[in-house]
Amino acid sequence: MYRRPLQSAVRNFMTATASRAARQPLDQEASFSRVLAARQQSRVSSSCLMPCRTLHISTQLCSVKETPQHSEEEVGAFTKLIEAMGFTGPLKYNKWKIKIAALRMYTCCVERINYDEFFEKCSLPDTLNSWFLISQLHVWMCLVRMRQEGRTGKYMCRYIVHSMWEDVNQRSKIMGIDAQQRKESMKVMTETFYAAIFGYDEGLLSDDSVLAAALWRNLFTCQCEDPRQLELMVEYVRKQMQYIDALDGEDLLLTGEVKWRPLVEDNAQSILKVVTPTYNDTGL
Repeated sequence: MYRRPLQSAVRNFMTATASRAARQPLDQEASFSRVLAARQQSRVSSSCLMPCRTLHISTQLCSVKETPQHSEEEVGAFTKLIEAMGFTGPLKYNKWKIKIAALRMYTCCVERINYDEFFEKCSLPDTLNSWFLISQLHVWMCLVRMRQEGRTGKYMCRYIVHSMWEDVNQRSKIMGIDAQQRKESMKVMTETFYAAIFGYDEGLLSDDSVLAAALWRNLFTCQCEDPRQLELMVEYVRKQMQYIDALDGEDLLLTGEVKWRPLVEDNAQSILKVVTPTYNDTGL
């Protein structure tokens, strides 16, 4: 007698449970819709308060992990320690090869330049100081290029500058300048050189007017009255930097070979094909 009421009670309980389970997703969906509508309403109201702000919504996940870009070459703890003590750590190539390449690069800065053409086109006097001003311009362009080659390129820059000062000192002796006057001249040239580096760097990273001002101060020593000469030199620096930037860094570190474009060209905007230098196993 008790089975029929019990069966009906169990049947009613299962029916109610099934109906609640069927309604639960609908209730959750309705609840989710109400929350989404509330968020959209708050977003609309906030956008009304800040009309200039644009919200960008993306449903895609970023699948590529961004890696930080290091401006300096990564070195080990031992290398950092010995370089903090004033020594040079292990480099990419043999230090002796780099010194030879630095000397050769400086030689390209002084032996492959037509100084007479610069004296004529820029109305510069034929003096040791004018020779130095033209040479330091080309040395600076080489330093800019080699600083892009990491620690090895910076090490090479030190010996390029060292070769320049040795050459200036020897030329001063050959010209018969006494020791005291030579010492004073070297001090002035050193100050001029580092001031010119800062000015040229600023001009290279800025527009042509800033570069022209740097050339007017350093190359022409504030005595240029013809704007066409400044225009010629600005064009010369731009095309040379464009040309040596295309040179392979490995070849420059091993050979130091740099060929300069002429001062006056028919089509200065053209990009000349870079000739790949040849070198043997010893880097000579």
